Amino acid sequence: MTALPALYIGHGAPMLLDDPLWSSEIAGITQKFEKPKAILIVSAHWEAAPISLSSPVAGTPLVYDFSGFAPKFYQMTYQTPDATALAERIAAMMPDHQSVHQSTRGLDHGAWVPLKIMYPDADVPVIQMSMPTSDPGTLIELGKRLRPLREEGVLIIGSGFMTHGLPFLKDWSIDATAPLWSAEFDLWAKEALSRGDVESLAAYKDLAPAVRYAHPTVEHFTPLFVTLGAATSPEAAPETLIEGFWMGLSKRSLLVA
Repeated sequence: MTALPALYIGHGAPMLLDDPLWSSEIAGITQKFEKPKAILIVSAHWEAAPISLSSPVAGTPLVYDFSGFAPKFYQMTYQTPDATALAERIAAMMPDHQSVHQSTRGLDHGAWVPLKIMYPDADVPVIQMSMPTSDPGTLIELGKRLRPLREEGVLIIGSGFMTHGLPFLKDWSIDATAPLWSAEFDLWAKEALSRGDVESLAAYKDLAPAVRYAHPTVEHFTPLFVTLGAATSPEAAPETLIEGFWMGLSKRSLLVA
């Protein structure tokens, strides 16, 4: 089996499951590589230190970490197989001074919503890892430590949103025109990624236009750095899998080899 890539994907809200266009785009990602033996996903919606891992048991429950949506979204399931072997492998990869907490937490919507589209049969073991910091350098080093998993058939996913300025949205329709702050940040990120300019990306708080609007909190951008760290060469330009906007937010998604 050839090494699997690492991904950064925009995970969307639960309503993504009702969006045929974006759902088809996310489903199409899986045609780019072999079916993984297991999946490790880092979601914007789980920030916790020390590093924590989701429950590895078969049929791990879901975390419905949202409110105000249709009842059907709270009844959805995603019964994945046992992932104990992957959890143990991840824990063993961490340095002695870095503890790893094995939790009983389920998969949050940053994990199960896109995975429900990508692998609808729920037949791939999944472990979710918490994001222990927002520091880009630390997350890149974490991705580097996880990189060998790609050679073992594990798909590494950073799950966030390229822009996520929810407080500043005025049009909540799915096909809303992107606000200027969203379009500007997305273009800046696209150009920096195309140059392999990890240094500028890591300095996004100082260099990116409209960053306070695009990311009033940073947790939807920072999973990108785990993905870049897991790349064979973080400075290589990634492949763009999805671009465009959803409710005015950039759904740019990437593949790194």
